[in-house]
Formats: sequence, C-alpha cells, structure tokens
Amino acid sequence: DKEWNAPESAKKVTNPVPSNEVSIAAGKKIYIKECLSCHGKKGKGDGPSIATLEKSPGDLTLQKVQLHTDGELFWKISEGRKPMPSTKKALTEEQRWQVVNYVRTLKK
Repeated sequence: DKEWNAPESAKKVTNPVPSNEVSIAAGKKIYIKECLSCHGKKGKGDGPSIATLEKSPGDLTLQKVQLHTDGELFWKISEGRKPMPSTKKALTEEQRWQVVNYVRTLKK
C-alpha cells in the first residue's frame, strides 16, 4: 500500500512538550487507552483488534517510523488514516505530543 507521508510543513514542527518521565508516562497511559488495541503493547502492530482491520497497523518500532520527525508523528497521530482514527477531537494537542514522546521509547 501507498507510503503515508506527512506534508513538508509538518516535518518542521517542533515538539513543545519536553520528553521526560512525566510526559512519557502520560503518553503511555494515552497509548494504552487509544492505540494499544491495534498497535499492540510494544508498538509492533500486533494488538488484539487487528483481526477486525482491513489492513495491518504500522509497526512503530521500525526504523522508518522512528526516523520521522516529532512533527510528522504528531501529524499522523492527529490526522489518522483509515483504519486509524483522527485524534484531534479525542486528545488535546499536549496529549498528542505526549504520545509522540512515548512512541519514541518503542524503538528496537
């Protein structure tokens, strides 16, 4: 399937939330509630809901994902792409940045 690329403008957006124990812990709580069912406990795209999806969720531990800028990850988390929902209404901007900080801890 087609590469999912964030717009150039998103690449340059810097993360205003410092990556520290507090923001990572908050991001993990949100991840468990909002993301784990598809992306799985360790972010490998093997969550319990994958059987119901028409395509497999991304493996967040892959280098190609981890090489995205924080801005690109934030954009993807915000926008979503079927079957992944947009989180703009469900999560505040700060919460979405916290998830970015947590996703950074999932690399191999």
